[in-house]
Amino acid sequence: METLDLSHNNLSGTIPTSLEELGYLKYLDVSFNELSGPIPTGGLFESLSSQFFMSNARLCGDPRYGVPLCQENAVTESNRKKVILRAVYICLGISALVFGITLSYMVARYHKKETVIEISSNTALLRVPLHELVEATEGYSESHLLGTGSYGSVYKGTLRNGHDVAIKVFNLQSEGGFKSFDTECEVLRRLRHRNLCKVIGSCSNEEFKALVLEYMPNGSLEKWLYSETNFLNIMQRLKIMIDVACALEYLHHGYSVDLKPSNVLLDEDMVARLSDFGVAKLLNDGVSITLTRTLATLGYIAPEYGSEGLVSVRCDVYSYGIMLMEVFTRVKPNDTKFTGDLSLRRWVNDSVPNTIVQVIDSDLLSVNERYFNEILECLVSIIEIALKCSMESPTERVIDMKYVVVALKKIMSQLLQFLPPADHV
Repeated sequence: METLDLSHNNLSGTIPTSLEELGYLKYLDVSFNELSGPIPTGGLFESLSSQFFMSNARLCGDPRYGVPLCQENAVTESNRKKVILRAVYICLGISALVFGITLSYMVARYHKKETVIEISSNTALLRVPLHELVEATEGYSESHLLGTGSYGSVYKGTLRNGHDVAIKVFNLQSEGGFKSFDTECEVLRRLRHRNLCKVIGSCSNEEFKALVLEYMPNGSLEKWLYSETNFLNIMQRLKIMIDVACALEYLHHGYSVDLKPSNVLLDEDMVARLSDFGVAKLLNDGVSITLTRTLATLGYIAPEYGSEGLVSVRCDVYSYGIMLMEVFTRVKPNDTKFTGDLSLRRWVNDSVPNTIVQVIDSDLLSVNERYFNEILECLVSIIEIALKCSMESPTERVIDMKYVVVALKKIMSQLLQFLPPADHV
């Protein structure tokens, strides 16, 4: 076994130092767990970077792993009583503070005429008054408009508490508008994942429906890919597509999505978040559900989608494969060069492996001439994964997004050896 991916498993305890002795192990990912204690430094750990240990708040060790230094010595016996006593005082102080805040909140809520918090069955959902949304967007002015989709428009707004949000206003005149709103509320209310846009609240009456979502300050992946002023390096593009794959892996336990670069948003740390679940439908034990309205952009739709709009996990995987190609070629699937039988997938497939240089985004090939061949080999591996995901026959596609996540993380680990430090971010 050369790879071991233990991320997102709620693991606790320490990382065994015995792993240093496993010479055959080349890849280890323990991110997003509850691990604690020092990170070993020998063996394969010498080649691992911080992303393989992220979101383990109690790990410590070498700063290159993105963790604090370990404390040199444990508390001595003579100091134990002082530490315990100090901890008791701190707990009492925190308890008093929490009690005071809770009491103040309850009093304020009792006297407040308009209730703004609605507790749903799964989470607290902010109910924002219509007049506050109008105020936040300056009457839904053009200057606040972020984008327009099939079911409505999205605006940037600032609520009275000072928080910037994205406000998705539904067009109730469009076919399925009411149903889309109810579906999206239900889906977003349940989902919890670092790579999904979080729903903050909603506003609803018979004539108006809107969702209040997290505002993503760095905009969409589409904006960054085709910007004349911004640039995404290899590592940034790979991390974004790993984020998207992680989100799909989570969603494929019961949801299908409308996947395209404009629906991948980037937060302040350039972490990718999937957005726009207006077309998400619950999948009953993997059985496909037919949509009455086609929302996916031409070029990302799987061949079997057809006129009826048949949606399945395999359709999402196809869209992911197409988007993975687009991200590393910087060519849209609906580019004017693709006419007749020529498509983005065929254009890329025909270039592998001998003429792959002609389709890869040229800006990605000039980062390190010394390791040009090694970097190109990694890019070929990425493209091969994209091709496996976008096979014309649904049954021939890779449908396990966990496999995609592991494979891309392994490529990322290899790339770190050849890229200059400035491109590791």
